[in-house]
Amino acid sequence: MLTQDFSGLWVPLVTPFDGDVVDHGALRRLVRRLGQEGATGFVACGSTGEAASLDKAEQRAVLDTVLQAAGPLPVVMGVSGYHLPQMLAWMRELGDCPLHGWLVPPPHYIRPSQAGLVAWFTAIADEAQAPIVVYDIPYRTGVTLSLDTLRELAAHPRIQAIKDCGGDARKTEALLADGRLQVLAGEDAQIFGTLAAGGVGAIAASAHLATQRFARLTALLREGRLAEARALWRALAPLVDAVFAEPNPALIKAQLALQGEMANTLRLPMTAASAEGARRVAAAMTAL
Repeated sequence: MLTQDFSGLWVPLVTPFDGDVVDHGALRRLVRRLGQEGATGFVACGSTGEAASLDKAEQRAVLDTVLQAAGPLPVVMGVSGYHLPQMLAWMRELGDCPLHGWLVPPPHYIRPSQAGLVAWFTAIADEAQAPIVVYDIPYRTGVTLSLDTLRELAAHPRIQAIKDCGGDARKTEALLADGRLQVLAGEDAQIFGTLAAGGVGAIAASAHLATQRFARLTALLREGRLAEARALWRALAPLVDAVFAEPNPALIKAQLALQGEMANTLRLPMTAASAEGARRVAAAMTAL
């Protein structure tokens, strides 16, 4: 099994809409702009992309557009669910796509045991055509992947990285010390701390905005140039705080709409950002 590198700045893409349909033109332009401004790669159909509100045909069409627009840059596909045969069938259906990896969270709603989580990820990894990035995000799934579970999963040759949204600094540090999983900051507010401690990169929704600065921050941290990175991070932190003041991706879409890149449209149950929230993000961008 080919070992992939997941280091660098990954952007979990929003899904632009034109009315009630996906705006593939806006998505294509967004991917190209982000690539030109320093994104290492892209995540299609993650939570930032409102994937739960897209049917399978829409998800496949989004993935095809992202792959086409990304050119040589790598693409990871988000897949989630709690029905294992359906998950595996969907991954097989996408097996013809040149994916760099799969972003896979625990099954939501069910709250399985740690043994169940090991069995779940193992079954998926056994059949995966590309490496797995484990998405540890307890506040969305209702279940926490323990350190022992992650260490057990790290032994699988197709499980190669973790998007770390677990909120447990000791677990993050232990994974970094273990060294078998590439650790990616999954919470934008933890980019500096995770990379300074040895993480390989970030999957950062905020990097739709000020992309060049986030790419520069990632590079500086990976080079160990902490003083320069610290100054840049302090400038970016107000933008990160502003972007996540309301449910993601409402505020990112509001700013992208202000910049003329897409309509400010989300699908229920997601709703548009408040005017005050949008003003705060715009002000943070102006301050940069």
